Amino acid sequence: MRQKLEYAAAWPFLKIMGILPRPWARAFAIGVAQIVYLLHFRLRQVGMRNLAMVFPEKSQAERRRILRGVFTSLGRQLAELCQFPRYTVENVGDVVVYDGLENYEKAHAYGRGVLFLTAHFGGWELSAFAHSLYGHWLHVVMRPMDNPYLDRLLQSYRAMHGNKVVPKDDFVRGLLAAMRAGETVGILMDTNMTPPQGVFVDFFGIRACTASGLARIALRTDAAIVPGFAIWDEALGKYRLRFDPAVELVRTGDLEADIVANTQKVTKVIEEYVRKYPDQWLWVHRRWKTRPEGERALY
Repeated sequence: MRQKLEYAAAWPFLKIMGILPRPWARAFAIGVAQIVYLLHFRLRQVGMRNLAMVFPEKSQAERRRILRGVFTSLGRQLAELCQFPRYTVENVGDVVVYDGLENYEKAHAYGRGVLFLTAHFGGWELSAFAHSLYGHWLHVVMRPMDNPYLDRLLQSYRAMHGNKVVPKDDFVRGLLAAMRAGETVGILMDTNMTPPQGVFVDFFGIRACTASGLARIALRTDAAIVPGFAIWDEALGKYRLRFDPAVELVRTGDLEADIVANTQKVTKVIEEYVRKYPDQWLWVHRRWKTRPEGERALY
């Protein structure tokens, strides 16, 4: 019953943003997100804690500006998500444009499959959606939302133009099948994990338990790991879906060491983007929650 009530409460809000002109929808959603920033103490507390650990040289005011920017970014993406049914091949360029598509195409042509490396950064929901609308459908690894009604709505939006959702509990089998078929799988690689699914690597100078599955699959199948991030570009007034060249894998013959080394490499890619655009990453997630044995909790 509670989940039905949550869905009933959210539906009018989502519907309004779906029919408003895009600039109005963005402004409305950003306004709502800023209200959440003001009212949600726990999220602010986690965000400020993360920023203090990562950027000790910045002032409280600077960290607060970054955190408010995160909520602006989330509101902007929510507005665009609600407008997914209005996207077409003809108008998607008004919202998302490519930057470095040749890097993706080169990796895809190799024929061993592509692991689309991304993070909860910028317009992450738009990256896979726009890519499919431009003609490059992919599998998307996602954890289902707690509310099944909202989850079904979101999954229907994600799959509108050919994308297929891979549940996290079917992660390895789904990835191996896709790589054997030379297909593309999008993976969010920036959430806290627990052993044995995660290994500890450096992220902003702090040990972070990080999913090792991407590195394992890449080493096993020789699939290309291609970083792709939907960056909000203020000057353009739209997102740039930036693809970098494929990550060069470390292969020493020591499988477990290579898994850690390659997990570190892809984590460093994410860190570099976050450093460049700090107000577009999800600082309100407890990224460093899992600690190596014997270390004190950070939250």
